[in-house]
Amino acid sequence: MSLCGEGDLAREPLACDFNHVQGPFDIIGDVHGCADELEMLLCRLGYQSTSPRIWSPHAYHHPEGRKAVFVGDLVDRGPRVLDSLGIVHNMCVLGSGMCVSGNHDAKLLRKLQGRNVKIGHGLAMTLSEIEALPGESRQSITEHIAGFLTELPSHLVLDQGRLVVAHAGLKEEFHGRESPQILAFALYGDTTGEVDKDGLPIRRDWAAEYRGQSKVVYGHTPVHAPVWVNGTVDIDTGCVFGGMLTALRYPELEFVSVPAAKVYCEPPRPFLPQKM
Repeated sequence: MSLCGEGDLAREPLACDFNHVQGPFDIIGDVHGCADELEMLLCRLGYQSTSPRIWSPHAYHHPEGRKAVFVGDLVDRGPRVLDSLGIVHNMCVLGSGMCVSGNHDAKLLRKLQGRNVKIGHGLAMTLSEIEALPGESRQSITEHIAGFLTELPSHLVLDQGRLVVAHAGLKEEFHGRESPQILAFALYGDTTGEVDKDGLPIRRDWAAEYRGQSKVVYGHTPVHAPVWVNGTVDIDTGCVFGGMLTALRYPELEFVSVPAAKVYCEPPRPFLPQKM
């Protein structure tokens, strides 16, 4: 709890407010159930297997105190969704990780809450993993998953405001604030409400107009390689689509990647260089 000042009411800090956490960080792009590649990337970044294991038998910490920050979309499409969730959940509980919500994570949460959602874009694979759990443990693990996803913030403001992490990015006036509009932007980007010929949402290029002081790191839309644009960078390099799983080391601003073992899912639109 923080005090607004003498005579002001005490208020709880917003879920996105981690200004006091200064890192160093390893910001990791969309995992989408690619736990093999996630564990390989964590090891390459210097993380080590650790215990106690809170939920699943997977947890990692960094001996130098670095924190992994995940840009969301932990679930769907890949082969080891529950292991991916378990790794990130345990790291968050142990203090070696942080995570924001992705649109796929939010959709799974709505499904687990009993709401009517369309079973597409890889959600069926996540649900099949859950349904394959032994009956005696399925309800407990499902409750753990729902509780974890419920607590994920729309975005994170870190290092005295110098760094912002959001799943689909976030324009400056939304940093450190919370509302349904801000959550929608953080999950889906600056959408127009229209779809293209492939049925995918049309998005405005918010990064091209960004002039904020904070560096903004995000994912959501797969790219062949990360490219800085006005202090923002998309680090979703499409691991589940046969690309790479990428981390940005902060404050070093170095990219570290591992290649996908295979194409687990065909991308909705091509993003990798075409082979001759």
